[in-house]
Amino acid sequence: MTEPLEPVTEDWQRALAIVAHPDDLEFGAAAAIARWTGQGKQVVYCLVTSGEAGIDGMPPPRAREVREQEQRESAALVGVDTVEFLGLPDGVLEYGVPLRRELAAVVRRHRPEIVITNNFRATWDGADVLNQADHIAVGRATLDAVRDAGNRWIFPEQLTDGVEPWGRVRQVWAASSPRSRHGVDTTDTFDRGVASLLAHEAYLTGLGDGSFDAEEFLEGGARPVGARLGVRYGTSFEVFHFDLW
Repeated sequence: MTEPLEPVTEDWQRALAIVAHPDDLEFGAAAAIARWTGQGKQVVYCLVTSGEAGIDGMPPPRAREVREQEQRESAALVGVDTVEFLGLPDGVLEYGVPLRRELAAVVRRHRPEIVITNNFRATWDGADVLNQADHIAVGRATLDAVRDAGNRWIFPEQLTDGVEPWGRVRQVWAASSPRSRHGVDTTDTFDRGVASLLAHEAYLTGLGDGSFDAEEFLEGGARPVGARLGVRYGTSFEVFHFDLW
């Protein structure tokens, strides 16, 4: 029998979502974000790349423009007004100090209580459905950047013009991790999550033969998570705690 999920905490006001590409949040987490913005919480999106290598039939400079615009429109559908793009190269991100530095600066600038990222385990299912290299690099770097952001002696060159260390991130949540033990009910906001994915029209059109069904895909993930929460639909998270150090 699949173990039940524990609900994530919702006693926070500010969250920062850091992912590799436009559309990453929309493949599961956007419905949860719609729930939280509906509660009056503030969520900021940080896209490490602009997904410019993601559409085979579109040159990267044009894809960058299209995908940034689609991401802004998608974010607005779930109540997110602030969307930042770091402009790092799509498809070849590397875990390491340079990426940690970039992300620590973002954390220090936005000062969140919760940081959201995507699954960064080697697979999506804990077995053999492989994850993508950019997702893995960004997720790992996000964990370290959250800790870096609170230490004034790490990347001290960032601490100018009123920027201060920020060591008050309580948790990092990795959406759709195969090691998830927490989740959130997205029954009431599932349709907004679908709409946010459909906003990535150019990307979805380029996926293949045009048969991709966004609602069917998202329902396939949300129903089993909802069953583990005792609701219709849900989003799962692997939770990492930072409030004890």
